[in-house]
Formats: sequence, structure tokens, C-alpha cells
Amino acid sequence: MAAGSFFKTLTSSDKTTTRTLLHENIPITQAILNGTYTKAAGADSVSRELNVKSFSHNMFVSVYDYPHASSSANHVFDMSVGLASDHGLTVDPTNGAATKEKNIYNQMAQMLVGYDTNGAVRKFDMDGDFTAGSHHKEVAFFNFSRLLTKDEIKKGTFSVTFHTDKLFSDTFHSSPSNATITVADTGAATAYKVNSPAGEYGILKATTADSDTTDGTQAIKVDNSEDKVGLIFYQAGIVVLNLGIFANSGSGSGAGSTNDMSLRLITTDSDGGTADVGMNSSNHSIQKLIEENKIGAITDGIRERMKSVTFNNTTELNSTIYFCRANHNEFNYSSNPTYLENSKIRVKANEITTPSRSYVTTVGLYSADNELLAVAKVSEPLRKDPSNELTLRVRLDY
Repeated sequence: MAAGSFFKTLTSSDKTTTRTLLHENIPITQAILNGTYTKAAGADSVSRELNVKSFSHNMFVSVYDYPHASSSANHVFDMSVGLASDHGLTVDPTNGAATKEKNIYNQMAQMLVGYDTNGAVRKFDMDGDFTAGSHHKEVAFFNFSRLLTKDEIKKGTFSVTFHTDKLFSDTFHSSPSNATITVADTGAATAYKVNSPAGEYGILKATTADSDTTDGTQAIKVDNSEDKVGLIFYQAGIVVLNLGIFANSGSGSGAGSTNDMSLRLITTDSDGGTADVGMNSSNHSIQKLIEENKIGAITDGIRERMKSVTFNNTTELNSTIYFCRANHNEFNYSSNPTYLENSKIRVKANEITTPSRSYVTTVGLYSADNELLAVAKVSEPLRKDPSNELTLRVRLDY
């Protein structure tokens, strides 16, 4: 330290701030999504894999990477279904499931897209401009755990792939075909939206790995690779996927109402049996999907079709960097009691003509009222004498 001084005041020129974005790749494989763990009846009496937790309220299900009762299980995401109040389906308004689906849609819309100038809750807009146009009115929600998304999902990295095998059976998981549909936020890194109270979001588009056919041999046909089938909210970690991708929209609105995009969905009833809702059923419409199935059954059917989910998460690291400068005439002495021995500087021994010197081992950052806030240690003592100067770079992350 400088003679006669214990502290050196840092000015604005001695500090700066930085922002660093760290990314991790998050692969959610089919082994987690379905077909790995044995099944058991959940809280809603439906048989599911042990890593999928259901609830008696039947408003959503939670997916874990291990059986959910295990102490090592980590929450991966929640799944639910929502209906806009003007969805256009003739579902009985007294139906309990339909009422829950409307409440869930309204709750998520309030949080993610907010209100219009008249105070009404906006609907999920297909192109995100909130002007006159199409909306996502029958949707599935995927709410990813903060453990995975961190501060946000990195734009342009999200992708979810679904199997499109026409025939779904117990052998599906061991030998699925290569026919798939992929939903991704392609191009969102430079074309995302910012008009949401929940932060930034992107448009999800669908592409298929198999060629378009009309002879019924494929379970899905995508006529346009730019079909807008959902939205992804990056900071919230929520995906909104149009149910039109899972059943032809014979009535109501959705991606399937104008584009032939149908994916055979198998749902499970309370007795453990399966029912066709999709290709090869007598009525493969969203109408039938919503009418005859509770939320848990619909989410089970979607999850059974999922092959993989991948994205990069983002951790925002903010730092303040302090440049602690010791000029040639500063910090050449020490107030440590052991610095002197018999009125002599211990580190000089008997070299009387040698200039005074000290060894820097620690940097302390103090508040304006001289309270110690942070301490930084150097890897080895640094010699300081009148013939040299030091600049120590101290970084505080938060």
C-alpha cells in the first residue's frame, strides 16, 4: 500500500462491465419420453410410464428423466392442452375437460401474449403480428423445466421430432420406421418476435423426412415446408404446438384446416385400452380428439409419438471488471506487523541500499464506507517495488 494510506479509490475509468452468454446442448431422447420404464396407474387411474407423473386434477402431466418417485429424478417438462374460448368446436360447454382446457389456454395466453387495447386476452397468433389473421386455438403446451432452459432457450436451436408410423403397436419402440416430422424454430435467430410480455418468441415450422403421398401409406403429409404450426417463447421456456398437426381439423381452426397435416394419435382410456384418433379412424378430426379424450390422454398420445427434443439453453453471465492499479510509488510497504523486524524491513534482510519492496497476495474491494465486500487472491505473491507497476484485473460475476 502507499505510504500513509490504506485504500485506493477506484474511479469509473477503473471498471467496466461485460455480458457473456454460455450455451449447453440439451438432448431429450426417446428413452426419456416413452417406452423405457414400466407402466403403472397414475393419480388419474390411467397407466403410464413411471417417469410420467399425473395428477387427480387431470390438467397436466409432468415428465421426469427417472421414475418420479426416485430421489435422483429431475423434472424435464410439463404437458397440457388448451382451447381458445372461440375455438369453433361444438364441445359441450358443461364438459369438465373442455372447461379446464379453456382455462389453461386463457391462463397461458394472459402470461405469454397479454391483452389487446380493449382489455381482452389475445390469442396465440400464427405469424405473431397480432393483426387480423389465423390463430392457434387448439394447442398443446410444453413447459420446459428451468433446470434445462436456464435463462432462456437459444434462438434457432429448438427442434422436436415425431414418429409418423401409420400403425402404432407394442413393437413400435423397438422398430419404428424412418418416417418423421420435425417441428423447429428455423431461422428464428434473426427473425424472432419481441411483442410479448413474456419476452422474445419465434415461429415453429414443420418439415417432413418422407415424401408427400396421397395413397394413404403415410401417416402425415406436409404440403408446405413453411407451415406455421406453433410458437416458442424463449425466456419462458414454453412451446405452444397446434393440435392441427395431430388430427385433421374437420371443424374449428388450426394448421390442419388449410393444410393436410395429420398425425395418427393413439390415446389411452381409463381401462388401459387404446383408441385411434387420427389416420384410419372413422373421424380423425380435432373435434373428436377434444370431445372424447381428457387432457392426460391427449398428452399421452403426443408423448408416445415423440422421438426426440433438442435445443441449446443459455446462461447469461454478467460481470463487473475492476482494474486495480498499483503505480510505481504505491503499495511498496505493508502494514502487516510481521513486515518489520527490529525496525528493519524483513524482506530486505540487511540490504540497506535496496529500495523498499512488498509482495502482493490479496486484493480487497471495499464499499464507500470501507466495508470489505470481496476478496481476490493471486496465484503467487507478486513483487512490488518503486521500479515496477502492477495492474490486477478482478472480475465479479453475478
